[in-house]
Amino acid sequence: MTRRSLLGSLAGAAFAADSPIHLGSRRELLVDDFLIERFTGQARLRLHHPERREIALVHDAPWEGSGTGYHKIIRDGDKFRMYYKAWSLKDPKRPSKLHIAYAESSDGIRWTKPDLGLVEFNGSRRNNILLAEVHGGTAHDFSPFIDSNPKAGAGAKYKAVGYGKPHGLYALHSSNGLHWKVMSETPIITDGKFDTQNIAFFDPSIGKYRAYIRDFDNNRRDIKTCVSDDFIHWTRPEWLSYVGAPPEQLYVNQVQRYYRAPHLYVGFPARYTDRGWTESARQLPEREAREKRAAITTRYGTTVTDGLFMSSRDGKSFHRWDEAFLRPGLRTRHNWSYGDNYIACDLIETASGEDDQPNVLSLFATESYFTGDESRLRRYTLRIDGFASAFAPLGGGELIIKPFVFEGARLGINYSTSGGGSLRIQLLGTGDEVLAESEAMYGDALDRTVMWTRGDSARAAGKPVRMRVELKDADLFSFQFGA
Repeated sequence: MTRRSLLGSLAGAAFAADSPIHLGSRRELLVDDFLIERFTGQARLRLHHPERREIALVHDAPWEGSGTGYHKIIRDGDKFRMYYKAWSLKDPKRPSKLHIAYAESSDGIRWTKPDLGLVEFNGSRRNNILLAEVHGGTAHDFSPFIDSNPKAGAGAKYKAVGYGKPHGLYALHSSNGLHWKVMSETPIITDGKFDTQNIAFFDPSIGKYRAYIRDFDNNRRDIKTCVSDDFIHWTRPEWLSYVGAPPEQLYVNQVQRYYRAPHLYVGFPARYTDRGWTESARQLPEREAREKRAAITTRYGTTVTDGLFMSSRDGKSFHRWDEAFLRPGLRTRHNWSYGDNYIACDLIETASGEDDQPNVLSLFATESYFTGDESRLRRYTLRIDGFASAFAPLGGGELIIKPFVFEGARLGINYSTSGGGSLRIQLLGTGDEVLAESEAMYGDALDRTVMWTRGDSARAAGKPVRMRVELKDADLFSFQFGA
């Protein structure tokens, strides 16, 4: 494509110089249409999918089992901490008592279950059980976080929400992440169903705590959110909105601030779909176990769950992809039961373990849920920033970014092309004049500095500009201006 035809595609376009988006030096991910003015040719957004890796944990201890799940991971200095619901569903008619258990890792890949000596089980404290109950209620779920609120005291460095009795979510705190105390004798949030993993964290962008909780909307499982100044008194929960997305039954929400672009919230809800007794259901793996569960409650045998991806810029309105982020996959067991493919909260960055490949995002998901004597937690990996991308095949296409203002002179991009593909960038002024243009770049990098063959981005800093990206068998995952 010639420069003239590139410019021609924008000729006559009205430039909204009075209302540009102020990007500053923040990193932007191509996960939604917020920045996109339009695509041309064959260009579009596309969702990417994590790659299956090794089993991180097998939940086979006497206090664990096939109902184990709701994993919550936090990075604490040079240690990773994992908290989860330990539960046996070997006999679904008579499930075991629930406990909250704990594991830890130095690299986020290899995990151990330390003997905590905190809770007695079958006459012994040699186990990794953290809690047996939350304020008089079964330890159904427990989601800790490290409180980054500057007003939080050292004794409350760790905070958590957990379901208790009377009905509601309770606030807990800890000085070391292992010994927990309830902060209030009354529940902090009561408006909700809560029978899944509920998430809370401090959000410095608003100077408040956020919570994401489970409830029913006219018999449909969905997610609500609320905020708090002090972690004890909360606003009335409101439903999330998913612009343009069809209604779905959603279990866990796993909403978190993305650490490389903290103005973005990313979530990984589990989609619950009851497919009914069809021939496809009969052909699924582990039919005998499925039929036994269905004899108790039909949906135990006919429901399947997979993982979705969604993102937000205000924490309330989410762009949710319709297609599955994590499919059950080509398996003869483990991943096609109700309760499988629940993605853990949170994402963590780990070594790739693959030759000279840079670090990756590690995420974890349940499998073997509701089947047999044990369940498993599997690690998956994803390219850093690699949830979605602007993409075009070799036939080519363009991405046009809305008017924005940036800081700094350097533009770094996270991109990938084939050996025969390419990516070219132009910065355009108010009259569509070319302020800077790169060569047709090819390669694969998490942060490549764009070198300009025409003009310079430095003279465009602080001024409203558009950005045109020409793509040929290429993906653009994220970009960031800066010094």
